[in-house]
Amino acid sequence: MAIYVVGHKNPDTDSITAAIAYADLYSKTKGEAVAVAQGALNPESAFVLEKFGIAAPEVVNAFEGKQIALVDHSDLAQAPDDLAKAELVAIVDHHKLGDVTTPNPIEIWVWPVGCSGTVLKNMYDFYGVEIPKGIAGALCCAILSDTVMFKSVTCTDADKKAAEELAKIAGITDMMALGMDMFKVKSAVEGTPIRDLVFRDYKDFDMSGKKVGIGQLEVVDLSILDGVKAALQEEIGKVKAEGRHSVFLMLTDIMKEGTELLIVSDDPVVVEKAFGVSTSGDPVWLDGVMSRKKQVVPNFEKAFAG
Repeated sequence: MAIYVVGHKNPDTDSITAAIAYADLYSKTKGEAVAVAQGALNPESAFVLEKFGIAAPEVVNAFEGKQIALVDHSDLAQAPDDLAKAELVAIVDHHKLGDVTTPNPIEIWVWPVGCSGTVLKNMYDFYGVEIPKGIAGALCCAILSDTVMFKSVTCTDADKKAAEELAKIAGITDMMALGMDMFKVKSAVEGTPIRDLVFRDYKDFDMSGKKVGIGQLEVVDLSILDGVKAALQEEIGKVKAEGRHSVFLMLTDIMKEGTELLIVSDDPVVVEKAFGVSTSGDPVWLDGVMSRKKQVVPNFEKAFAG
């Protein structure tokens, strides 16, 4: 029986490419595996797969009775809704260990690095399996994306080393130029429905029993979003009304290296608790904040717990 390898809801480039890579590695070391996704590709992911000639994973949202491997997440809020009816056999991730549980031992690779692609590169090395050229290119792109071209505080020397080695395999001669091409694609908002922008890179979290949504839009210049900012604010209000305590949308300027945070919350004081910036719900600028994983989620978790 084939295992299904799947990333988190609202998949980003790391989630998509990690699923493709782990399915490839698993099929060469353990047994049959197929990469799938919990949603459609975002523009950046579509750009990456097209560039390296890789087919997009099928969208699958029902896993009852199937064996499943999770990549790029281990939180139930981001996992398939029917995960409890599937058999979890592996986790490959670079975030905090979430709240999934299993009745049996499983293979887990969870490293404190900037991207699941870095973990996958080292897994290929560990198992002595050659990385296909296209997959190497896709994983390199995922590292560039997740580490914001090595600018993010999540970036480690292991990420840089993995990206360099993957670039050589893939024949990438200028990683920074490729990274800028990706972020230009990611920055494009014209013609995109506002709700799709909110959910382009969005995750729900359970914070002390409260459902909290945190999305992120990374752009090369924040002015790109001037024409849609009011609509984004209105839309996250609608998303909050669907049963969440708070929704925050990070508008991250990768050149200025900071984030404007849009806020809708039952208790905006949590923003001050998390970042020391007072607000009644108006947007705030967070200088130097670029990582949801390392700079935003942990701060909010402490704020909600307090």
